[in-house]
Amino acid sequence: MQAIGKADAAASRVVSLAGRNLTLETREDIEPYLKPIDANLTEELHLNGNTIGVGAAERLGEVLRDMKALKVANLSDIFTRRSVDEIPRSLKAICDSLANMENLEEVNLSDNAFGGRSVEPLIPLLHNRSIRVLKLDNNGLGPEGGKVVANALLESARRTHAAGQQSRLRVVICGRNRLEDGSAAAWAEAFAAHGNLTKVWLQQNGIRQDGFVAIIGGLAKCVHLRYLNLRDNVAREVDDESDDSDSDAKHGWHALAEALPHWKELRHLNISDCLLRPSDLQLLLHAFSHGHQSKLHTLLLDNNSLGETGYGELSSAVTESLPSLTRLGLSWNDGLDEDEVIALGEKIEGRGGQLILEEEDEVVENYNDNVGYLGPQIEREIAAIAVEDELDQALAGLTISGEQ
Repeated sequence: MQAIGKADAAASRVVSLAGRNLTLETREDIEPYLKPIDANLTEELHLNGNTIGVGAAERLGEVLRDMKALKVANLSDIFTRRSVDEIPRSLKAICDSLANMENLEEVNLSDNAFGGRSVEPLIPLLHNRSIRVLKLDNNGLGPEGGKVVANALLESARRTHAAGQQSRLRVVICGRNRLEDGSAAAWAEAFAAHGNLTKVWLQQNGIRQDGFVAIIGGLAKCVHLRYLNLRDNVAREVDDESDDSDSDAKHGWHALAEALPHWKELRHLNISDCLLRPSDLQLLLHAFSHGHQSKLHTLLLDNNSLGETGYGELSSAVTESLPSLTRLGLSWNDGLDEDEVIALGEKIEGRGGQLILEEEDEVVENYNDNVGYLGPQIEREIAAIAVEDELDQALAGLTISGEQ
């Protein structure tokens, strides 16, 4: 028998049809692509960027059951042009096959239009306690679908704890899903139960003050958290103009300030577009002053309501409390002072980093002209780095003390 070369073995472990725009309706359509696969060797399967019908999904499910070594299942964007009748049947065929896989570590089902009506078939898969990375970005879950997902994750954690084990789940990506306040309590409970989370992405979910407070409360239990993205959710009510000193009401910035001491491993915090006002910034800067965020390298505060005060204090915090900070986002904020912007930029650049500024403002233009800084390009690069698969795989492999 001819020995299998290293390249052949590697190709057998990783099977990819990614981005080929195939339309696979029936069992017969998908069979030529499945036939060459060695199910015993396959560790990664990438089918993203094709469209799969019910018949093809059922045949795929049959093949998946034999992939006992499978670690990564990339099934993002596989239901384009599929109807609300097709998606649940296809999803069930696939998820049922993945539900009991003991080596499965990463599942990506992003960019599939489940909606709340098609989310139930996910439940058995979400109960799989081997999963370390879960990506459900842009699925149109809505509050009800979000509750179904969160409750399934909570049940998974309960089963894990009942078995005397720690949760293996490290990464949860669930942005752009309209989760809103209606699902926030369920997510908070799920996050608290999966206390080993290291990365959580919840951007653009229409979450408001009460939901923000609840979710931060749950995440506060995740003491190993390193990457958190809450962009474009509202930490306090838009019409709330009260001075914090005159109010006992707790909003999202109170909750975040209280949670920060628990996150000593935090590296990346994105709270852009979250209605951060000068008084709210003071709460966070006070929390930073305790020195718990010594490892924070990225802080994104774009498009908030910082006003004309606070930039000097922020500059001091960079020096005194955030020694590792190398990326600071301040785009589209009010009242930027040229001297303070230059001072901040010099501090960040002195560490080999960048101050991110992108807007039509004379202060910003002067700063960018003086330092020759290309804000948009750098910002896009940072966004790409933040979500790269290598990072998620590294976090997935992170061993937490006491994990079995």
